[in-house]
Amino acid sequence: MRDERFKAEHRGGPLNLLNHRLLATWAADCAEHVLLLFDDAHPNDNRPRIAIKKARSWARGEISVGEAREASISAHKAAKKSNNLAAQFAARSAGHAAATAHMADHAPRSAMYAIKAIIDPNNKENEVRSVEQEQKWQRDQLPHEIRDLVLSTLDIK
Repeated sequence: MRDERFKAEHRGGPLNLLNHRLLATWAADCAEHVLLLFDDAHPNDNRPRIAIKKARSWARGEISVGEAREASISAHKAAKKSNNLAAQFAARSAGHAAATAHMADHAPRSAMYAIKAIIDPNNKENEVRSVEQEQKWQRDQLPHEIRDLVLSTLDIK
């Protein structure tokens, strides 16, 4: 079930466009922070990187929701194609970042998949960055306008 607080004003919900765009930007930040995990495993596949770029473009009002959704779908296809768990989760994080343009409640999912990418025991980044460090980083990136909304949906301390 969808959290009504993430429902956009133009759909009858409480989320204004500025905060929707902030959510997309924050989700793109979260996805980009773990993107190297995908890039290392699949250096010739730029679909997740494009999804992050499209999330940012939508947040700036430069592209349509449809364009962002197409990039999201492509990033999820890249995740499905990968046999590397950390790469899959990083690609899904990017896909959810772009999907935030369509439905704002994808933003916390982007953060969640970024955390899952860090958790993968085969992930060499695990030695460098802990889940707690990643959660702190995500929390520190949150603009104050959306901070309470996001923190109320995630298990970020």
